[in-house]
Amino acid sequence: MFPAVKKVAACADYVLAIDFDNGESRRLDMKPYLEFGVFKRLKNPVDFEQVRVSFDTVEWAAGVDLDPEFVYAKSAIRPHNPPTDANS
Repeated sequence: MFPAVKKVAACADYVLAIDFDNGESRRLDMKPYLEFGVFKRLKNPVDFEQVRVSFDTVEWAAGVDLDPEFVYAKSAIRPHNPPTDANS
């Protein structure tokens, strides 16, 4: 069983920032998929930015959605920002 998507945000360069219900934060680079089938609809940055959570996965207003298994398997864990305080 794959974790459910709790939060998604469109970032620069066709990347999604995704938070899962297991506490993980991941990034999914969608650029490799934008030349195939319905994903071509997302090449317009305005359409790409209209991403939202639907049930346990990701969908766009343009009529495109992703399987939850795909979202989790193809995403990479987002590194935490290093501390900026020199004493940390």
